[in-house]
Amino acid sequence: MKPDFSKNNGLIPCIIQDYRTHHVLMLGYMNEEAWRKTQTEQRVTFFSRSKNRLWTKGETSGNFLDVVDMITDCDKDTLLIKVKPAGPVCHTGNDTCFGEPNKVFNLSVLQEVILSRKAHPEETSYTAALFRAGINKIAQKVGEEAVELVIEAKDADDTRFLNEAADLLYHYLVLLVARNKTITDVEQVLKERHR
Repeated sequence: MKPDFSKNNGLIPCIIQDYRTHHVLMLGYMNEEAWRKTQTEQRVTFFSRSKNRLWTKGETSGNFLDVVDMITDCDKDTLLIKVKPAGPVCHTGNDTCFGEPNKVFNLSVLQEVILSRKAHPEETSYTAALFRAGINKIAQKVGEEAVELVIEAKDADDTRFLNEAADLLYHYLVLLVARNKTITDVEQVLKERHR
């Protein structure tokens, strides 16, 4: 993948998107040197038109944009860069340069919280306590929650059913992390089966 820098005086627009939320965070420009530096460091560097120099996003604030993926459009004159932002992206302190919040809660976000609790256990964290108890206890909790979900599935109380479903899903994610696997690994198996 090599962008075409022959247009627009050697600058191409770069759309920056959060890889988890899919929200557009900002738009910047790159010349070929900025693109190469971004590829090498896996951290977004733009060509600042106002400063007339390379500018790594976050070099002052610490709110770097770590690259997850980079793709070009069909004409190879625009980049879509999927990133993991280290903090607010806009110089105003907003999550995005468009004033939109970049908040979402999904299984990937929950999984990152679980991974963080494993890597940096806090004494008061239930998740960290599960990891301290070990794989057998975690597996036991998954079994218990599965049974409770089955029991609630037979009743008409949707609130209790959904709460048990959430408990099972949470403990299942903890079990995956305990086995050094992720929901992405499971999605890959399902994707292969879907063919």
